[in-house]
Amino acid sequence: MSAPPFQLGKIGHVALYVADIARSVRFYTDVLGFEISDEYQDDMMPGGAAFLRCNRDHHGIALFKASETNPSGAGLHHMAFEVPTLDDVVKARAHLRRHNVEIDFDGRRRAGVQIAVEFRDPDNHRLEIYWGIDQIGPGEAARPAHEWKGALSLEAAIADPVPGQDTSLKDPGILRA
Repeated sequence: MSAPPFQLGKIGHVALYVADIARSVRFYTDVLGFEISDEYQDDMMPGGAAFLRCNRDHHGIALFKASETNPSGAGLHHMAFEVPTLDDVVKARAHLRRHNVEIDFDGRRRAGVQIAVEFRDPDNHRLEIYWGIDQIGPGEAARPAHEWKGALSLEAAIADPVPGQDTSLKDPGILRA
């Protein structure tokens, strides 16, 4: 078995289904000391969502409204792995394709502006490999929503970076892989 052509750096964040987002936000902020980075209202995602941080990463925990299909406490929304370079995200996508792993999403999400590839493991757990999540210092505010620039492919995210995000690839040829 050979090593993958990319390097996972750390488990970056966990996203959970919760029964009551406001209650869970109070728990994570009041009891554990997290800070709110961003929140989605119903118009952005049914039931809304909250993104919380405990360090400079835009979010360490994301909370999504539970539903009949995805009940609270029953499992994960997704787990994300950070990689050290944008090239690693592109290499990860190519590697997953070579292994016939279906890609659910590749590009840039909104809050946090990380560039990512999303897929599922054999048990249907949602996984994400990402780079470039916003860093927020103590007392600083998150990036304003008008700068998020969601993108529906890695190519689109790379071609149209958000302010302050350098999307230069060390090896531009890897996009053709």
